[in-house]
Order: sequence, then structure tokens, then C-alpha cells
Amino acid sequence: MIFIADYGAGNLHSVRKAFEYLGIRAVVSSDPRELGDFRKVLLPGVGAFGQAIDSLNSSGFTNALLEHMDKGRHLLGICLGMQLLLGESEEMGRHKGLNVVPGNVLHFRSETDKIPQIGWNSVDMKKECVLFRGIPDHTFFYFVHSYYCEPDNPEDSVATTWFAGKNFCSAIEKNGIFAVQFHPEKSSGAGLQVLKNFASC
Repeated sequence: MIFIADYGAGNLHSVRKAFEYLGIRAVVSSDPRELGDFRKVLLPGVGAFGQAIDSLNSSGFTNALLEHMDKGRHLLGICLGMQLLLGESEEMGRHKGLNVVPGNVLHFRSETDKIPQIGWNSVDMKKECVLFRGIPDHTFFYFVHSYYCEPDNPEDSVATTWFAGKNFCSAIEKNGIFAVQFHPEKSSGAGLQVLKNFASC
């Protein structure tokens, strides 16, 4: 069973419906006290980093998520949910993140590519990761974002994607913590396989 954290900044129901399509039970909850009963949590996210981290803090989810990860339980961050795991973001000022994956969230800068990146792009796998089990290298997934993650430790990055003249980190794995910049719930069969792999890992 998957706990989907409702902290006011997530595309919750499309993710829940994707799990339901796979026959995997997923519960959407805004009560961080319920998180202790689950082994796996999904941290979605749409919107601005600063507002999202404020919502995590004010709702009580920050401490609940950190305790969850400290116990070695699994988490999957999606899009903004991935960015929140890093140390700091430059989106609309400087904002501290959860810092479970040290690094920075930076704005794309390009004179040739239209920002934000909206649409399908290739995910190039740098190393084996349970999230991509059964998925060929260079598979296309659906992205919507203007900011990207840059982990301090390159080993935390398990996949990259080329956009705006940069090979940016598009997937992370660290100590049972997973994150993807793309939207698996909008990425057809390959995205569903990512969710299935997370649920079964």
C-alpha cells in the first residue's frame, strides 16, 4: 500500500488513479500522523518550491517524512517532490529543502530552448536502478518544469536528460529514497512501470 502525501501542492488524484489502474492500493492523506503505518510514501508536487516547502513545514509533513526515511523506509518524489528532497532551491529567492539529497535546484537558462520544458524527452540511465527495471535505456517520459536538480554527489544521480544545453539529473536513488523529475503518471506504459517498480521494491 502506498501513502500519497497531500500537503497542498501535489497532483494527487492522477497518481492515485495510476496506482489503482495497476491494482495497487494507494491512500491520499493530509494527516502526517498516518504516515507511520506505511512502508512507502509518494511525495508529489506541482507549483513553486518556496510555497511547497512552507506547506510541508506547516502541515507537519517535514518531520514525518524525515522520520520515515530515517527508518529506512522508501519514498518516491515526483517533479517538485524530487526538488524538495535537495538542500536548496533558487526558485523565487533562496529556499532550504529537506536536504536528504544534498545539492541545489537551479533554473534552466537557454537562448535556444523554450523554458519551461513541456513534453516528452529521453531518460538516459547512468546505472542500474530498481525504478527502471524492465524499461529500456533512452525511454521517453513526460516532463513539465523550469528548474532542475543538481546533486552534490554525482553518484546520487541514476539517470540524466538533455535539455537547454545541459545533461541534467532526471532521476535519483539514495538509501531507498527515489525521485524522478518527469511525471510517471502522465508517461504512458513506461511511467506506469516506474510506479509498479516502486511499489514492488
